[in-house]
Amino acid sequence: MMRVMVSVMTGDDTQPENEAIQGVTFDLDGVYFVEGKARFVEALGREYGVPADEARRVFFSSHEMNVLYKCGKMTDAEFWNWAAQQWGLRVPYRELASLLIASYRRDHSVQEFIQTLRSRGYSALACSNNFSARIEGLQERFGFLDDFDTVVLSYEVGVTKPNPEIFRELVQRAGLAPGTIVYTDDNAAHTTAAASLGIRSVPYGGFSGFVEELRRLGVRV
Repeated sequence: MMRVMVSVMTGDDTQPENEAIQGVTFDLDGVYFVEGKARFVEALGREYGVPADEARRVFFSSHEMNVLYKCGKMTDAEFWNWAAQQWGLRVPYRELASLLIASYRRDHSVQEFIQTLRSRGYSALACSNNFSARIEGLQERFGFLDDFDTVVLSYEVGVTKPNPEIFRELVQRAGLAPGTIVYTDDNAAHTTAAASLGIRSVPYGGFSGFVEELRRLGVRV
């Protein structure tokens, strides 16, 4: 297997290189949970005939999703009723939300890795752009919040990544110094924002590459 090389970015040049890592941050969608959004798009087409490009436009790219819903400025009913209207559907909003939740699966290797980290004294953190129906539905199905010590969600904070405010909230809730937290993301704007606060930020090049980077930073994995 090819090793994925990643570099550490820091927003504070005075941050000690040997500052011990105490908390490791995980994204939820695409790391802890996998395939959910892609399977949801497929399910919308299969169950309701929604074209994939229209499903992606509403669910991935719309102002309503990214600026309003994920920032807690739309309720579940408001967003999903709007989405149904966009897709020309007459179905209860809870039916669409349930279809989304049914599309997700948990990566058990990531879950086991998190449990190992916690057993060795590290805090498991999550920082996610998200919305209430997905978090509540996934918690009901998987009980995943029990795997984390600290969880920061955009719809609760009122801002999404890469706004630095969400990372400030992560630092405050975790009760850890920024330089003792590792954050990873496949979005460069997100890692840059986290690094501006002194958080140890690494580009995400796949889970095996992330584990290698944690080892390089001295995390006992």
